[in-house]
Amino acid sequence: MLFEVNRKLFSRSDRVKGVDFHPTEPWILTGLYNGTVNIYNHETGALIKTFEVSEVPARCVKFIARKNWFVVGSDDFQLRVFNYNTHEKVVTFEAHPDYIRCLTVHPTASIVLTGSDDMTIKAWDWDKQWKCIQIYEGHTHYIMNVAVNPKDTNTFASSCLDRTVKMWNIGSPSPNYTMDAHDKGVNYVDFYPGADKPYLVTTGDDKTVKVWDYLSKSCVQTMEGHTNNVSFAVFHPNLPIIISGSEDGNVKIWNSGTYRLENTLSYALERAWCVALSRKANEVAVGYDEGIVVIKLGRDEPTFGMDPSGKLVYTKNQEVLSANLQTMQDDITPEGTRIPISIKEMGSTEIFATALIHSPNGRFVTVVGDGEYIIYTALAWRNKSFGNGLSFAWANDSNTYAVLENRVKLRIYKNFKERAGVGMKGSGSWTIEGLHGGPLLCARGHGFVVFWDWETGEIVRRIDVQAKNVFWSGTGSLVAIVAEDSFYILRFDRDAYNAKLEESVEITDEGVEEAFDVVSEVPDVVKTAKWIGDCFIYTTASNRLSYFVGNESYTISPFDTPMFIMGYIPTHNRVYLADKDMNVYGYSLSLSVVEYQTAVLRGDMESANEILPTLPKEQLNKVARFLEGRDLKELALQVTTDPDHKFDLSLQLDDLDTAVDIARSIPDIEAETKWKALGDRALAVWRFDLARESFEKANDLSALMLLMLSTGDKVGLQKLAANAAEKGANNLAFATLFQLGDVKACVDLLVKTGRAPEAALLARTYAPSQVPKAVNAWRGELLSKNRPKIAAGIADPTDNPDIFEEGWEEALKQEQNVATTAPVVNGRQ
Repeated sequence: MLFEVNRKLFSRSDRVKGVDFHPTEPWILTGLYNGTVNIYNHETGALIKTFEVSEVPARCVKFIARKNWFVVGSDDFQLRVFNYNTHEKVVTFEAHPDYIRCLTVHPTASIVLTGSDDMTIKAWDWDKQWKCIQIYEGHTHYIMNVAVNPKDTNTFASSCLDRTVKMWNIGSPSPNYTMDAHDKGVNYVDFYPGADKPYLVTTGDDKTVKVWDYLSKSCVQTMEGHTNNVSFAVFHPNLPIIISGSEDGNVKIWNSGTYRLENTLSYALERAWCVALSRKANEVAVGYDEGIVVIKLGRDEPTFGMDPSGKLVYTKNQEVLSANLQTMQDDITPEGTRIPISIKEMGSTEIFATALIHSPNGRFVTVVGDGEYIIYTALAWRNKSFGNGLSFAWANDSNTYAVLENRVKLRIYKNFKERAGVGMKGSGSWTIEGLHGGPLLCARGHGFVVFWDWETGEIVRRIDVQAKNVFWSGTGSLVAIVAEDSFYILRFDRDAYNAKLEESVEITDEGVEEAFDVVSEVPDVVKTAKWIGDCFIYTTASNRLSYFVGNESYTISPFDTPMFIMGYIPTHNRVYLADKDMNVYGYSLSLSVVEYQTAVLRGDMESANEILPTLPKEQLNKVARFLEGRDLKELALQVTTDPDHKFDLSLQLDDLDTAVDIARSIPDIEAETKWKALGDRALAVWRFDLARESFEKANDLSALMLLMLSTGDKVGLQKLAANAAEKGANNLAFATLFQLGDVKACVDLLVKTGRAPEAALLARTYAPSQVPKAVNAWRGELLSKNRPKIAAGIADPTDNPDIFEEGWEEALKQEQNVATTAPVVNGRQ
């Protein structure tokens, strides 16, 4: 079975006797032989919580996530419960008169089952203050493990050093039946999680792993390979494997269908004692003498294929399921939310699938996995052909396909028979990692991709690039080569290739350089992708759905969790994606929009104008933004239906009449910013009348003052000063009145706003007749602040003319003369 094994966490510690995954947090719980309980973040590797539980071994630990607890059993006979958030000890009590060897938490009821060296199992109910609600007796040695049946949670199994496995009912003290399981003590028992097999797996000190049918009480298989006592064996919930660990220090992975040994893992941490499986990911934790290891098996990407008609086929373990997205009548599910689909069972496949590949005409589906391939008919799911193969690729005619038998051996088949006489030039001299079908056969190797002509076997082009994947467009003219941190779009020119062949030039291992032209290089990390015509749609490492058309990328939508593209259905105008659990989601993408964008980018405006009337109304604003980005602002102004965008475009194009119409159609409060922008633009193009209207409606008094000063509008400035004073813009009102030369009004404004000292100084300089008013106001302010001495020290020229310079009366006469003889220019005195 070809799946990856990646180590996620490796942490040395004292001997680990118990381990458990949290169901929702990225946490792993470990119980140590020194009495400590640790919680690690298995994503980061950090030790995040430590609990000093006892001075003797903590042999078994489990999360009770619905209560934010964990429960731990130890060699001091105590069962302890802690709140892992608050570190509070919830309860502690003596559960058995001997070592507590194992425990399990019931999946639905408020029950913890404990097994002990006192040869009994007990059930404890936390909703009844941890009352012991049942004692199960019958074993004659230490109880090593207890497992609840996932298909019937009212029953559980126990394994014991008395060499037996017993099956119990939760409410009955006596076992239902007993199986003599091993020649020596039985260390572990686990149920098969699927509904199709009534199986148990057991391990023993006889160094074997056994699979049992618990209905017929018969042994299905005995697996030998460990060289010491086998501590545990579990069925994986998502992969068709059994994982076992032993005191020989090895963890072995067995195929749960064929029972053959697939892999042996050793991390040099001495004896393996305990195991836990994550239900939400393919992660396995193993506890050893010297620490803990968490490994990830396989990949998160589900195995599925969808043909152009919308028929979806996917696998769940070796079960094959299908759905038809084309027939879904789904117009109500909001974009980005899960779409309910009708699932149908098609059958099964003998191999664990790592890839499902539809033939271009949709008649066949190839399942690849375990170093083999099987071609099935898509409708009846009948086996059409099979063989050894690491990778598989269809040609466009659906009658020809290629199989990579091993890293250097490539076979070509036509009509399900190996094609004789024509091989792929140079195919045996390179190590190939994978094949990709399309108009040309593509092979991907270390540091290169090579394209062959399907018919002649000649090399069309070899390109030096470290590629992860290759995708051909449906038209056969474009190909995307995906690298680690970018992707390349190339155009295939078959005419140029054929022309070179007609010249009878010798074709080297590099092929014909003119066969491909680089269209674009995009610095984006592609995870999954599909072509829709000449539009390349893909998901990124940062969880975005994007598409590339012409020579630019556009984002359709971000999402919270990794998604995988299944395909596109034109009649729905939707791209369909799946998460790792094969929940289906839809995102809108109009094919006519893509065609329009392609035509614009090609400069074919005639075709673009023909497509434009067919565009969905809800997509017009998106198209207008695209046109604006291509500097086609006049066309964008015609297309957009968004008033804000239309207004912005009008200003950019100096189409101020359109901008005025938009601004007038919007409520005054919302339109202020638009009037301000319109006024600024009107000034730039010398439309003073429009600028004045805009600034008035925008309540931009500063801009109005500058405009009126520039045009010498005395009446307008007087109104502006009054308006500013009314709105509390006193500085602006003062500046306007001062520009008008109305000193009396300036003094009145200063007095009114509590700035009498400034009013007095201004009057003293420019309007002597206003001094008494300002002085009286100044004195009044000081007296109100209880400062009579300072108030008395302020001189008034009316009362004390002698302390002012000679000619105070003369100053008053000059003021009067200036007021009556000032020239008038443009209405301003």
